Amino acid sequence: MRGTCITTLAVTAFLLAGCNTHQSTLAPFGADAADIRHLFIIMLVGAVIIAGGVALLMRHAVHAPEGAIDHRRGMRVVLWLGGVIPTIVLLGLLAYSLPYMKPRPVSPADLTIAVDGEQFWWRVAYRPAGGTPVASANEIRIPTGRNVAFKLSAGDVVHSFWIPGLAGKMDMIPGRINTLVVRAEKPGRYRGQCAEFCGLSHALMAFDVIAMPPAAFDAWLANEARPARTGGDAAGAKLFADNGCGGCHTVAGVTAPSRIGPDLTHFGARRTLAAGILPMTPANVAGFIRHPEKTKPGVRMPSFPQLSDDEAMALSRYLQGLK
Repeated sequence: MRGTCITTLAVTAFLLAGCNTHQSTLAPFGADAADIRHLFIIMLVGAVIIAGGVALLMRHAVHAPEGAIDHRRGMRVVLWLGGVIPTIVLLGLLAYSLPYMKPRPVSPADLTIAVDGEQFWWRVAYRPAGGTPVASANEIRIPTGRNVAFKLSAGDVVHSFWIPGLAGKMDMIPGRINTLVVRAEKPGRYRGQCAEFCGLSHALMAFDVIAMPPAAFDAWLANEARPARTGGDAAGAKLFADNGCGGCHTVAGVTAPSRIGPDLTHFGARRTLAAGILPMTPANVAGFIRHPEKTKPGVRMPSFPQLSDDEAMALSRYLQGLK
């Protein structure tokens, strides 16, 4: 029994050691993830108690003298330990967990964020009540202390939207909109991930989640609603136009709207590139423009190997100037 307990504790410690604070249900920043962690702890404690009881029974069965229990008493043990007690325990767990399954309420005044999964990036649209819709991509910002309704869908194959520290996961299905209502409790920078295999770069489909105080979020959203500030490289702007980048990417105030690729209106204000995979540096942006398939196998963005190193860097500087 001692060896079993030591092994269980070692495995548990190993699993917990692999957790982190920016992408873990055990380090919640949202109310729903905190409930999930609470239920996990309750059920883990229950499982440990049951496993300990089973181990004690096994030890007793091994060491008990032959004939210590007759058939009638044995059947009574089976009935109680195999039927009555498990039924009571499971019904108790069900009754305890039912209140946590109640959907979080949402009202028309709450912020709605539409998120569409693409191969292999995230299309994001903020729809504030009575405000101007704002398009973005590969990054999600939410206010703390307010309910937010995510409207989840997919543009190609089935994806799964999961922010471990905020709430449970939910599938994104083409032609269908699923609603996930969440509430962030503390500010910070966290991480979300696609949790459904969706192609070659499934594991490379992540996104930053920034929970902000309400006033800071409102100011940020107001700025996002404005056209892009193009303070970048003039040569890069010409390359952007000459290479037809505006045919796939929208830059509000610069190009006509397009829904093929990610919105780049405030691209330079984001912290990561390629759906949360690369830090936003000039070299990374230039490299991704020339050969996106090297970073994301199966990506639908065409490569631009014809651009020289200087041209790619000029285009990178222009994009990073969009804020």
